[in-house]
Amino acid sequence: MADITRRLGWRHLRGAPTAHIRHHRGGKLLHDGPGLSFWFRALTAALSEVPVDDRELAMTFHARTSDFQDVTVQATVTYRISDPSLAAGRLDFSVDPDTGAWRGTPLEQLGTLLTETAQQHALDVLARTSLSAALVDGVTAVRERVAAGLAAEPRLPATGIEVVAVRVVALRPEPEVERALRTPAREQIQQEADRATYERRAVAVERERTIAENELASQIELARREEQLVEQRGTNARREAEEHAAADAVRAGAEAARSVKLAEAEAARSVKLGEAEAARSVKLAEAEAERSLKLGEAEAARSLKLAEAEAARSVQLARAEAEGLREVGEARAQAQAAWLRVHADVDVATLHALTGTRLAENLPQIDSVTISPDVLTGLLARLGAPRDPA
Repeated sequence: MADITRRLGWRHLRGAPTAHIRHHRGGKLLHDGPGLSFWFRALTAALSEVPVDDRELAMTFHARTSDFQDVTVQATVTYRISDPSLAAGRLDFSVDPDTGAWRGTPLEQLGTLLTETAQQHALDVLARTSLSAALVDGVTAVRERVAAGLAAEPRLPATGIEVVAVRVVALRPEPEVERALRTPAREQIQQEADRATYERRAVAVERERTIAENELASQIELARREEQLVEQRGTNARREAEEHAAADAVRAGAEAARSVKLAEAEAARSVKLGEAEAARSVKLAEAEAERSLKLGEAEAARSLKLAEAEAARSVQLARAEAEGLREVGEARAQAQAAWLRVHADVDVATLHALTGTRLAENLPQIDSVTISPDVLTGLLARLGAPRDPA
């Protein structure tokens, strides 16, 4: 399909190299050729696009042989448009000036023409051929007849069409007929297979008999050799027992000598270990005694120093305590003397009052006091007695 673009009322067409473009305006041919590119006006232009490349047309149709059997023919025809001007005059290859698409269906018309023409020649040749001959040589016969018929068809050159090649892909009968035709060949192949199977079985039986005879002879030979093997095994067992006994004797002697050497080595090792342990014990005892002596001396010196420090501390404490007691006694004596001097000239009533006050200060807490009438009478009488004028 041609590529058409719009520009301000004008149209620009760009064709492909495999498309032949024809441009008419007012009945005059302005452009004619493949791969053209030009400007035109849509209202006055008449455009045609004819493909000039090779095209493949596949076709499938049914035919009937001379023995009234239906067959299916699959073929392919390769063609090209050799005269685009003639084809454009015979078929409608005009394109829309706005979209570039064909207005009609020219390729379908060409396909119908080629298919019907090829089908006519194929039906003609198959109608005079039997089914078996058609299946054997029908492909070549149909291809040659169709190629010759298309080449001799006058309408194709008049339309500008050239047939390049004709290929017949397959020529098949109906499925039931095809299965029936395959049956004899299949049965023959099966018979050949059965005969081969029987021959193979006969050969296998013969080989099995030969194998059985060989196995029997082999068993006889094996029995004879087994007898020889038993005798040889007995001889070997006796020889092996003798060799084992000699080896055991040698091994026992070597083991005894090894045990003696090991015992002597162990005794010597034990003696050395005892001596080393005794020397080590003596060294440890001497070191422990020396260490204990040093520790005793250090402990005695430490105890002596502690005793001297404790004695000096006790003497100082005793002296300080004696000094304190002396000072306290002197202070108490001075206070008592001062107290006595203060109260020496005080009358008896004042002393009684001070005594009561001191007694009240030292007594425990008293919640309530009960004074009997006798005590109160005596107290009042004493208070009311006249004082001695002194």
